[in-house]
Amino acid sequence: MRIGIDLGGTKIEAAMLDDDGDIICRYRAPTPQSDYPKTLAAIADLICKLEKDCSVIGQCVPVGVAAPGAISSVTGRMKNSNSICLNGQPLREDLCQRLKRDVRIANDADCFTLSEAQDGAASNYPNVFGVILGTGVGGGIVINKHLLSGVNGIAGEWGHNPMPLLATSESFGQSRSCYCGRKNCVESWLSGPALEESYLQRSNQRLKPPQIVLNAKNGDPLAIVVLERYCEALAAALAVVINVLDPQVVVLGGGLSNIAYLYEQVPLRWSKYIFTDRCETRLLRALHGDSSGVRGAAWLWPKSEK
Repeated sequence: MRIGIDLGGTKIEAAMLDDDGDIICRYRAPTPQSDYPKTLAAIADLICKLEKDCSVIGQCVPVGVAAPGAISSVTGRMKNSNSICLNGQPLREDLCQRLKRDVRIANDADCFTLSEAQDGAASNYPNVFGVILGTGVGGGIVINKHLLSGVNGIAGEWGHNPMPLLATSESFGQSRSCYCGRKNCVESWLSGPALEESYLQRSNQRLKPPQIVLNAKNGDPLAIVVLERYCEALAAALAVVINVLDPQVVVLGGGLSNIAYLYEQVPLRWSKYIFTDRCETRLLRALHGDSSGVRGAAWLWPKSEK
């Protein structure tokens, strides 16, 4: 068995997986806000509950953690996390010490991609790019079921690349700031809050993405325009990845991945940005949904390495 931890901004999920990838026990707890020591304690408590319920106390079951951000190759500490209390902290070292075993940590988008490539929607494809479209935007790369981390630990970090200028100027026409300090990052145009902002700019009314989608289905012209231009921006941003990585499949996860319209429209629109006469890349919805993060964290320990 192996344990996966999905360390999110609002909740921590812990799950025990067997060798077939089936979740045999799962717990969730609220994430302590802006409190690093309490976050460590919450993770340890969840693992203790899992091991007790599965009768494996003292067996040092391998633990993988999906976390926002990445581990710096220079300091060994967390960086680039939108959960600010993690930045600058030796998360892996502290967990290893507290749990008395080795712990593997990867970015949450990386873990999502690994899960879907291992036994999810992209399990039959060797070259996979995974995307999380939610409160934030992230990406991950898996080649032949192996996670690509990169020398800087940021492989697949798609959300903080610049949005293609043509797509933003035609779709929205305004510059946007990102929490990372830069302007016009992909995340600042394609996250859930960004979609809300796009509708707000046109209607002076802030709606959540599901309501925007429902309004578009019901014929609201403003919602239709906003949704179509979101598809255009997503297509242009993914085209950059396809031109560089040329994956067989792009898998979408996160709350916005539930918008069915994306799977129809984005592949129709990305071809004009891609340097080929025919794009064979497929756009798929994640199979494991919200469970992909915790599953991918567990799969940081392949069967042959446990």
